[in-house]
Order: sequence, then structure tokens, then C-alpha cells
Amino acid sequence: MPYDERFVAPMRQELTRLGIEELRTPEAVDARLKSTDDPTLVVVNSICGCAARNARPAVALALQHAKKPRVLTTVFAGQDLDATARARSYFAPYPPSSPQIALLKGGKVVYMLERHQIEGRSADAIARDLIGAFDTYC
Repeated sequence: MPYDERFVAPMRQELTRLGIEELRTPEAVDARLKSTDDPTLVVVNSICGCAARNARPAVALALQHAKKPRVLTTVFAGQDLDATARARSYFAPYPPSSPQIALLKGGKVVYMLERHQIEGRSADAIARDLIGAFDTYC
């Protein structure tokens, strides 16, 4: 069962305040991810500690870089279940994880950070990984 929205809202806002578009339905995911060839960041947000301590701060740091994706999106695992499942359908062959950060180009994954690459690492280290991907694909 999803958490009360009052508890989740601040976690959503950590990304949306950065200008990241929250996709809350499968239709919104498809409309955004199918409609662009531009580099697209998809952050699978979650309530877990590594999302709060590592992933969300890393995304904030990486987005300060001069080169970044033109399209910035997020879905919330454990909250917007259908939207998250639809976003993950674009991530093949990567299995679902939370958090998870994908960079898509033309609707296909060109770079992926999975939970095991996020958990236990500093936000700075994760941001450096993302910046490297931005420099390569954006």
C-alpha cells in the first residue's frame, strides 16, 4: 500500500523543484518518452534511504553541469505503480530497481544506474557518473 501523500510529497518535491517533470500515469510516461528523440533522464524515485541520501542529491548535483538531457522526468516507485511499471518497460534488459536512473535516447536506454550502483556511494560519486553520461550522450 502506498504511503500517505503528505509523507511522500517532500520526496517528490526534491526532484520537481529542479524542473524535473513528474509522470504519474502510464499515458503520461508514453506521451513523454515516445514523443522525443532528445536525451531523456528518467529517475525512478523511491522512499528508501539510498534515494534520499544518494540518488536525489546526485541528480541535483549532476543537473548543475553545463551539458545535460533536454528532457527531465521522474516516476515514483511504490506510489505511482502503473507509471513506474510503464517507465521500466522502456528499460529492457535492465531489471527493476529503486532507485534507478536511466538516460534514454530515441526511447532506448543508453546509460543506466541501478540501485546496486547507487547504494553505499556518495552523491558526488554518482553525480560524476551521471555527468560522464551527459557528456557522452547529450
